Amino acid sequence: MADDDKVAAEKDIELILQQLGNSIDALETVVDGHLEHKAANQDFAAEVQRMGADRVRLAGSLDDAEARCQRLESVNREVSSRLVNAMETIRGVIEKDKPA
Repeated sequence: MADDDKVAAEKDIELILQQLGNSIDALETVVDGHLEHKAANQDFAAEVQRMGADRVRLAGSLDDAEARCQRLESVNREVSSRLVNAMETIRGVIEKDKPA
């Protein structure tokens, strides 16, 4: 009977070791998944930071472009006004020199 108990105990130990091995395998799988997820999140966070920096840079470029556009519009209005004045002056000179 002692041999039967010994064989049963060995089978129980083998079963427990097998369950322990399965549990360790499952734990390794979960840890690997967690590490991959963590790495992906770090990549995502880095991408968000890059996008934020790009946004700041683009906003600055847009502000510069808008300021330049406003200056060009102002210069365009000034040039247009001067052209109108020049045309009126030329028209006036031509009208004065026209024989009546």
